[in-house]
Amino acid sequence: MDSLKPPCPLRNWAVREDRQRLVCQEELGAKKPRSLEAPRDAATSQGLNSLLLFTKMLFIFNFLFSPLPTPALICILTFGAAIFLWLINRPPPVLLITDLDNQSVGIEGGARRGPCQENNDLIHYYYSDARTMYEIFQRGLMVSENGPCLGYRKPNQPYKWLSYKQVSDRAEYLGSCLLHKGYKPSPDQFVGIFAQNRPEWIISELACYTYSMVAVPLYDTLGAEAIIYIINKADIATVICDTPQKASVLIGNVEKGLIPGLKMVILMDPFDDNLKQRGEKTGVEILALSDAENLGKENFSKPVPPKPEDLSIICFTSGTTGDPKGAMITHENIASDVAGFLKCMEHNFVPSPNDVTISYLPLAHMFERIVQATIYSCGARVGFFQGDIRLLPDDMKTLKPTVFPAVPRLLNRLYDKVQNEAKTPLKKFFLNLAIARKFEEVKRGIIRRDSFWDKVIFAKIQDNLGGKVRIMVTGAAPISSPVLTFLRAAMGCAVHEAYGQTECTGGCTFTLPGDWTSGHVGTPMACNYVKLEDVVDMNYFSANNEGEICIKGPNVFKGYLKEPEKTQEVLDNDGWLHTGDIGRWLPNGTLKIIDRKKNIFKLAQGEYIAPEKIENIYIRSRQVLQIFVHGESLRSSLVGVVVPDPDVLPSFANKLGVKGSLEELCENQVIKEAILEDLQKIGKESGLKSFEQVKDIFLHLEPFSIENGLLTPTLKAKRAELSKYFRTQIDSLYGTIQE
Repeated sequence: MDSLKPPCPLRNWAVREDRQRLVCQEELGAKKPRSLEAPRDAATSQGLNSLLLFTKMLFIFNFLFSPLPTPALICILTFGAAIFLWLINRPPPVLLITDLDNQSVGIEGGARRGPCQENNDLIHYYYSDARTMYEIFQRGLMVSENGPCLGYRKPNQPYKWLSYKQVSDRAEYLGSCLLHKGYKPSPDQFVGIFAQNRPEWIISELACYTYSMVAVPLYDTLGAEAIIYIINKADIATVICDTPQKASVLIGNVEKGLIPGLKMVILMDPFDDNLKQRGEKTGVEILALSDAENLGKENFSKPVPPKPEDLSIICFTSGTTGDPKGAMITHENIASDVAGFLKCMEHNFVPSPNDVTISYLPLAHMFERIVQATIYSCGARVGFFQGDIRLLPDDMKTLKPTVFPAVPRLLNRLYDKVQNEAKTPLKKFFLNLAIARKFEEVKRGIIRRDSFWDKVIFAKIQDNLGGKVRIMVTGAAPISSPVLTFLRAAMGCAVHEAYGQTECTGGCTFTLPGDWTSGHVGTPMACNYVKLEDVVDMNYFSANNEGEICIKGPNVFKGYLKEPEKTQEVLDNDGWLHTGDIGRWLPNGTLKIIDRKKNIFKLAQGEYIAPEKIENIYIRSRQVLQIFVHGESLRSSLVGVVVPDPDVLPSFANKLGVKGSLEELCENQVIKEAILEDLQKIGKESGLKSFEQVKDIFLHLEPFSIENGLLTPTLKAKRAELSKYFRTQIDSLYGTIQE
């Protein structure tokens, strides 16, 4: 039987991984997990047990069936071998970490905690040597044994990689340059980063963390005025940016006297002497990133790492109205949020140096920041997209990521594309059958991409994402149940939904492994509590398990930069963050987002209206791509602006006997009335009251977007801007309504 034992390297690997998990558990003061076996370990154990069983069966078989003819023996052996192969290749089910009917635990004060905590103590870090962003990266360098870290590519070329040590060294050189230029190694020193996702963004950020400075991301989708506001608000003297065009805009604002405090611009891309001369005339030094690193290397300073309680990043949230607010995020905030995710997934998925994620979501937002911090803490890799979202599929196929963060906007497009490609009734039948059959497996905890349905129906979809995704996380906005169910069936990987906001460092709830139901955002992460607070004006009461979602824990931010009044609006004296979202505890202990406290208004008759709630219902209409619901205090009814789905509208019109271009269809009264009728039908079925239904709509062909200023960078509607943009159409709609 010794010959049946696995080779020593495999045993050593398993022991090494188990010890690492045990050390982590001991550091956190937690009990041992119910099973120390990773999925791969479970599969190995299952295979060995099957092999032992098969060997015993051979002895029995030889004793019982040796008199049989050779063809019969071959048939029986073939059948037995097939069963054996099926046993050893059958994926183990996802390990459940709690009873899925009781996913959160009530604590004193009406709050709830998640099931990943052994007691009411919140987790502040996952690894004892990774309590700050600097330590997180240094841990990645160690556990990866200086493996590949940041990847980039040019069109039609493979990815090239910078190692962890290369990134760390370049960050130290750039940080040393900043100190040489007069910066101090202190958390009151702010450095702007104005660039698209690329390795130099991370190098610039890490340069700040290496010397206890603070990174302040800038992004052009905020608008020119907002960038000026942020630079002045944060007293930023140095901005590290990617292109000469962005640097030219900054210099132009200095020339106009709009950002007098800017003293240095460090450029990632090559630039000409004219830009340098313009900078000199205005007192702004223009320095190439490569020159800055060389200068720092020549004037090297030993790293001055930050403490967990120090500021790490100031993330300016765009908001839907007013000036951006700078959320002050500490190193502990980030480390605890990373820990919350790792704690939730530790029995099913913890990244290793073999894992890789693709970076295309804005680095200026905390969702992407948390994803990358998690990756670095485990020594895994980050590959950047080429900068053009249209080339993302090609980047995915080349990089073959195993970790894929996504937003509903992208996933909805993927879903719509697959649905639209199934044009015939027969194709739709087989697609829906495949989704149903695969999802039955998913509900039993079996996650795989080698089934019959994968090979016949889903292989192409999976290949478009690289074919190796192990985990997908969607966040930043709600995702519909049909899309989530489709993804969980088709992708052959675990698909989780997260909920949170910048002020709680990205995430505060997460759907648990094994719970593949939809319609909720999971349970509190191990780094925070969640409670619901009464909202009397909207008739939401915590006694009914409904109310405003409030968060408390080490992942809650310290406040808004130089905005004590606005900080007090969201952070109460007991440290609870008031999110403005309305939630409901479901019977199984998960949280469902049902409304929004902000953006409510009264109609003329005194009824409160929450437009986002209505929009989330109307968006279920197949004809609707986007919708904006509008009401006014002097009016007694609602109107809406609908962006029809261009892929669905022609076939919808054809059924009504209407033909023409998309522009002509949008102007057609029959089409408009049919879409309005469908919206009102869906609204009625969903329980909307009569005053919550739109009475008339305007069809608009161009989607709301970040580029046209109608969506925030996190894809939320800019309600004030939408009202102004469609003022003429709104007035016209109200002119036709008999109120």
